[in-house]
Amino acid sequence: MSYCTYCAVLESNNHHKIYHDNHYGFKIDSDNELFGRLILEINQAGLSWNTILVKQDNFRKAFDNYDIEQISNYGDDKINSLLNDPGIVRNKLKVNAVVFNARKIQDLKVEYVSFKNWLDKNHPKTLDEWVKLFKKTFKFVGGEIVNEFLMSTGYLKGAHDESCEVYQKVKSFNLNK
Repeated sequence: MSYCTYCAVLESNNHHKIYHDNHYGFKIDSDNELFGRLILEINQAGLSWNTILVKQDNFRKAFDNYDIEQISNYGDDKINSLLNDPGIVRNKLKVNAVVFNARKIQDLKVEYVSFKNWLDKNHPKTLDEWVKLFKKTFKFVGGEIVNEFLMSTGYLKGAHDESCEVYQKVKSFNLNK
């Protein structure tokens, strides 16, 4: 069963339905929101997407509204507080990867001005090319994480079935971005 088929029968207030209908596959302009999506995808590794969606507001709060600059300046005290925060995934490798990746995005901004510009300058690529680039640039980014991050942000096709009522909405929205 595809994600679209699964979400089609859910109540309108279900977090999967809300994510599917309003976020999944839609392009994002904000660097912080792009990074926030990457944070969620990294933390989903080995867990269900449901776990992440239930905790998404906690992630936003814990990681300072996904502010890349703030996260890039996290020290040991903040990292330790994150590792003790029951509202998020308390995995040292994942938390450290988020901080490392924020610092890396700050480095990318020197040349590309923004994370989005870096993505746009590298677009289009095949999934394999993207995975190699992400693995060379960031931490804790395997094939599935990169695939879902890029599909969920409109850089790779496949977020929605063509028969899904949201498919045309995403296609139209992304053409206008």
